[in-house]
Amino acid sequence: MKTIFRIAVFLWLGLSSLTAQQKTWVALGDSITYLNDHLDETAHRVSVGYMSCVVKKRSDLKYINHGYNGWTAIRVAENFEQLNIPKADYYTVFLGTNDWWAGNAIGTLDDYRAARGTTTFFGALQKIIAALKTLHPQAKIVLITPMQRTDFVYINNFKNIAYGSYQPKNNQSLEAFVRAVQAVGREENIPVLDLYHQNALRMEKLVRFKRLIDPSTGKLKDYKYPNYLGLPFRPETDPYPYPLKAIGMTYDGLHPSDQGNRWIAKKLIPIFNRFN
Repeated sequence: MKTIFRIAVFLWLGLSSLTAQQKTWVALGDSITYLNDHLDETAHRVSVGYMSCVVKKRSDLKYINHGYNGWTAIRVAENFEQLNIPKADYYTVFLGTNDWWAGNAIGTLDDYRAARGTTTFFGALQKIIAALKTLHPQAKIVLITPMQRTDFVYINNFKNIAYGSYQPKNNQSLEAFVRAVQAVGREENIPVLDLYHQNALRMEKLVRFKRLIDPSTGKLKDYKYPNYLGLPFRPETDPYPYPLKAIGMTYDGLHPSDQGNRWIAKKLIPIFNRFN
C-alpha cells in the first residue's frame, strides 16, 4: 500500500512539475499564422500549421493563435488594444507580406526610434514591440520575416490574385520589408528568423509549376518558374493553376504547405531552445 502511495505521489509531483514549467507562446501574424487553426480554408491541402509543428516537438509549450487573415502590421498596431493579446513567455511577430502588397510605406529606422506612429511599417513594428514589452517585460520576442512569394491565387476565390515578390509593389520590394524587420531585430537585440533568404524557400521551390493555357496551342501546360511570368490566368474559365502535384513549399504561391510549415517550425524551434 505504501509503495502504491509513493508511486502516486511521484507521478503527481512529476505532472505538477511539467505543468509548472509549461510556457505560453503567442503567435502574432497574418493569414500564414491564422491558417494553423483554420485548415478547412486551405481546401484541406494543409494538414498541419507551423505552430502545431513546434508544439509537437516542444511539449512544454502551448500556443495561442493571434493570426489575422489579410492584416498588415500597420492594422495590427492600430488595433492592438482591441486584440486582447495575453501575457505570454514567448511572442513571435510574423508580419509584413500584406504591408508590401498593400503598398504601405516602409519608412526608416528613425521612424522606429522616434516612435512616429503607424503611418509606416517601421512605426507599426515599434508600436507592436513596445506593447508586447508592456504586457510582459521579461518575455522573449522573435521576429519572423516574410517569405518570398510567387503568383498567388486564392483557392476559394480564383479572382483573388496577387503577383509575386519577383517584382516591386508601389516601388518597394518585399525584400525591403525583410531588411526593415532585420534592422529592428538588430536595434532591439531581438532574434530574427529570416525566411526570405533561405535556400529552401527560393521562388522556384514555392510551387513545382503553374498550370496555364499555352497561348500557342490553347491547351493546358505546366510552366516552371520563371516561365509562367506574364502568362495570363483567366479566373472565370481557367482551372485552378496549382493542382495537387504543383504543391511545393507553398500550396497556392503564398501560404506554406505541410512541407513549408514543417520547415518553418524546424528553424523556429532552435531559437526557442536558446531561451531555456
